[in-house]
Amino acid sequence: MKRVMTMMLATVFASSAASLAMGQSNATSPDKPSSSQDKMSASSPATHVSERTGFAKKAAIGGMAEVELGRLAAQKATNARVKEFGQRMVDDHSKANEELKAAAAAEGIELPSAIDEMQKATIEKLSKLSGAAFDEAYMKDMVKDHEEDVAEFAKAAKHPNSQVGSFAEKTLPTLRDHLKMARDVEQQVGARNTSPSS
Repeated sequence: MKRVMTMMLATVFASSAASLAMGQSNATSPDKPSSSQDKMSASSPATHVSERTGFAKKAAIGGMAEVELGRLAAQKATNARVKEFGQRMVDDHSKANEELKAAAAAEGIELPSAIDEMQKATIEKLSKLSGAAFDEAYMKDMVKDHEEDVAEFAKAAKHPNSQVGSFAEKTLPTLRDHLKMARDVEQQVGARNTSPSS
């Protein structure tokens, strides 16, 4: 009888020890994910800074190009709506460029002071066109540019807790208006240019 009792006590003890060990294992296991999450969150601010810097520089180049192209359109376009759109680009993007400079300065981001070679090539290509050919090419370019702008600004606006993110969030509705207007004008210009001549 004593032997049976001893075996039962040993079984209970072993079971209790196993439960205790599992409890300790469960207590420490959440620390592992937490530690890995800490590492992720520790690296994410640097990633966000890098993304904001890249976005700000690209937005600055794009904004300056929109102003130069807008001036070109205001001078060369033959369609009144294309001229109007070009002037709107000059006005809105000049204002946005100043706001971006302020946001970037607040975060210590140095912006480029001139457009890049790709934008220069676009301006040079359009400057060689005239009349309806210019109107159509310019508006096609504006639709493409603003589709890209809306996507990039929407992504940057997901981080409104930064100056650059707030700028993107504030500017996004204007860019969406530009895109809608560009599509409307492009459609009108394209329809006019494809209509049978009398």
